[in-house]
Amino acid sequence: MEPSRIFVPFFAVILLTLVVWVYMYSRRIPFILRNKFTDTEMAPREFARRSPPQVSNPSDNLKNLFELPTLFYALVLYLYVRGQVDALYVATAWVFAVFRILHSAVHCTVNIVLLRFWLYCLGALGLWFMAIRAAMHLAMPS
Repeated sequence: MEPSRIFVPFFAVILLTLVVWVYMYSRRIPFILRNKFTDTEMAPREFARRSPPQVSNPSDNLKNLFELPTLFYALVLYLYVRGQVDALYVATAWVFAVFRILHSAVHCTVNIVLLRFWLYCLGALGLWFMAIRAAMHLAMPS
């Protein structure tokens, strides 16, 4: 298996971040223009208070994409540099990427919190599995 295959889910998560970023501004800019906010009303807390879910949820999701995914990026780079990438890591990287995509889709649209929570958890479990496996390999090299 080609180790560089792990970069496909890596870039899928980066592309997801771009898509959510564009979607966030496609919701936010019309909202701002429609409401003609003053500078005071554009202060972060006040703007967040005034924003309806269809404006605030994509913004919140974009923030989420700079949390666990940053660990994912670092871990993928670590595994590649160390020459540890195998089919199980690639498959688990896809689990993380797919569940992040599903989580973002739910968060940015219908925002069913319990569904979003489980999608987040399943993706996070994939990431933690990768991290623990990598740490164990480091602690007990074969």
